[in-house]
Amino acid sequence: MSWVRSLAVAALVALPLSLAAQDSPQAPLPRIDKPLPPAPDRTARASVMLADYRYDDLLWENDRTAHRIYGHALEAYEPPSGSGIDSWGKNVAWPFMDRQLRSGDQHGFHGEGLDNYNVGTGRGAGGLGIWLDNKLWTSRNFIAHRILSKGPATADFEVDYAPWPVDVNRRVWETRRFTLPTGTHFTRMVSTIRSDKSGPLVVGIGIGRKPTGAEGELTVDKARGLLSWWGPEVGDHGRMAIALRFDPAMLVDVVKDADNHIALLRITPGKPFVYYSGSAWSLGNGSFRVRADWDRYAAAERVTFAAR
Repeated sequence: MSWVRSLAVAALVALPLSLAAQDSPQAPLPRIDKPLPPAPDRTARASVMLADYRYDDLLWENDRTAHRIYGHALEAYEPPSGSGIDSWGKNVAWPFMDRQLRSGDQHGFHGEGLDNYNVGTGRGAGGLGIWLDNKLWTSRNFIAHRILSKGPATADFEVDYAPWPVDVNRRVWETRRFTLPTGTHFTRMVSTIRSDKSGPLVVGIGIGRKPTGAEGELTVDKARGLLSWWGPEVGDHGRMAIALRFDPAMLVDVVKDADNHIALLRITPGKPFVYYSGSAWSLGNGSFRVRADWDRYAAAERVTFAAR
């Protein structure tokens, strides 16, 4: 299929990222519309916070990447918002999301990063659902959250998703823990999905197909448990890159629907499972200027799938 490129893993991982990056010079950043207020602390760190002034958005970031998920309050204001994961580009090592969101123009570039990614009703950067009858059944926005660590070494929190239907015969609900330390582009997630009926489920973990406009390019490595997406160039705003890492022993298949590329994993209700979601901005921290750099980094990321 044209949207899938198989990885030559040995060659991909063996070439140091720094060598490839030498052939990928820094592209110019977009023009600054209006600078953000200065950061009170410019040390590199991880952080997580609830933006209660913006319908309970939950923001987390570190020195390399930035994300957002949506709270229950947004459902009434912006239907049909959902449980996909938003990804922002950033080019500074300190937190910027709160100041960017408060600017009133989160999609513009104000010197430290931008929101150049449209989740919509898709899964975005690693949201999930239950796969049944060739359809992804998804939850609405999270209904509760617990911040376990605000940083600076690690952003760590949990959220709950209220029960949602899987067809007409079953209901499921989820608690998920998100952990993002400094020094990586990947958030580790531990999901526990429970059900009102026994029997295994197939979970679909997705990457949005067109969150920045046109279709991106997808790399699939089933043996390594990897989906890696390289987005299209969007004017002077560069590209977004997303990757998923998951336990290949759980993999059923890789499919797509109208909105998402989807890794299908077989799970047991009530038993936690682990996966990772990573993202980067081609103009931001990480020096990912070409697709091969991002694929190589995602394939080499150290992952552990034992829930703890």
